[in-house]
This record gives sequence, structure tokens and C-alpha cells, in this order.
Amino acid sequence: MADETSDSPSTGETARDDQRNDSPDPSRRKFLIRGISAIGGGIAAGIGVPAVVFVTGSARTATAEDAWIRLGSASSVEAGAPPTLMKAKIERRSGYLIEEQEVSVFVTTQNGADFTVLSNVCTHLGCRVRWVEDQDGFFCPCHNAIFDRNGDVVQGPPPRPLDRFEAKVEDGQIFFKEA
Repeated sequence: MADETSDSPSTGETARDDQRNDSPDPSRRKFLIRGISAIGGGIAAGIGVPAVVFVTGSARTATAEDAWIRLGSASSVEAGAPPTLMKAKIERRSGYLIEEQEVSVFVTTQNGADFTVLSNVCTHLGCRVRWVEDQDGFFCPCHNAIFDRNGDVVQGPPPRPLDRFEAKVEDGQIFFKEA
């Protein structure tokens, strides 16, 4: 029996432990745990919030492909005339990187109301095409490819016609949407 009493804490010690745990003032250990937890949470938030914004930032903003790009006045393109090369500057955004690019397209119209916007980039290797009046078509200097007025392949290795873009006219200005 003597062993049983020596292993068990005395009633006086248990009462003191209860008083320490029930006291309204935090002990040193609790204070340090709470302080370290607060500092760790602050560091995690300081690193985590910018990381989440960086990863999801580009997904939350509208892309350049969603926007209509203004080319210029509809009166600058004559009905039935050779295609007109028009240029526009656009901003492309990739995460926090903003890049300004110049886009060139050919614009044609047969009636002055409906406009066709064609890419000036060959679908074979990405060379720039140009309009050649004598051939009544677009010519790619890289492999002697020829496209007709509508952008269809007439001669050469390109696998498909020139890219067409959706076009509209508002307030006398031509707009197109990149695909």
C-alpha cells in the first residue's frame, strides 16, 4: 500500500495544478505558443496571399482575345479595290507582364458594308504575305505560295487558307476580333 500512495500525487499538488490551469492570466508557455502561432500565421498570409493572386490573376482578367480591336475608318477601304493593309496596336497581358504588339491585317469589301478581315501571316511557316496586284492575290515569299482575294490557297505548300477574323463596323470604324 505504501507504493500506491507514493506513486499518486498528493491532493495538495493536484489542487495547485488546477489553480494554475484555471487562472485567467496566461502562462508563459501559452503566451509563447500564441505568439509563435500569430507570427507563423502572419508569415503564411504574407506569402500565401500574393502567391494566390499571382496564380489566379491572369484568369480573372479579360484577355485580349475577348476584345474587339479597332482598325480604322471604314471609308479608308474602297469597295472592289485591292485589299488594304491596316495596323492596330494591342496590349497583351500575361500575368503581370504587359506587352504592346502591332497587328497587321488585310481588309476588303465588295459592297462597302460587309468587310472581310484576313491575316497577313502565311499558314505554312508564318511568313508575312503581301498583296500582288499583277497576280490578283496574296504572295508568300518563303515558298512562293499564292492565295486568292478571299485567302484561299491557289498554289504552294500552305495547309489551309489565310485566317479570317470576325469583323464589324460601328460609328464608321472597322473592328475585328482575333481568334
